[in-house]
Amino acid sequence: MNDDEQLLRGRVYGCDHDVPNPGPLPHRAYAELVGGPLDGLLLDIHGWRAGEVDEGVALPTELGQFPGGRALYDPRPGEPRTMGPGITCRLHYSGDAP
Repeated sequence: MNDDEQLLRGRVYGCDHDVPNPGPLPHRAYAELVGGPLDGLLLDIHGWRAGEVDEGVALPTELGQFPGGRALYDPRPGEPRTMGPGITCRLHYSGDAP
């Protein structure tokens, strides 16, 4: 794992790099991003409905195949999901989009 990958692990996607505690908050719900350029980051999904999580996400990033593009993450069918605070599910990398 390189230094950039280690820096991202356990951080919340979209959190500024200079925030003193970029990790998850105990009362929020998160999806763990698996694979791709955002591997190891947590996505804050607090308040999302199950159907919104099922649709997957296209997250803006400079780290993917298309700088300034989006990294695509989707749930895997049948993978467990919990409700409530903490890491509730995983979203898996499925590609990049401009």
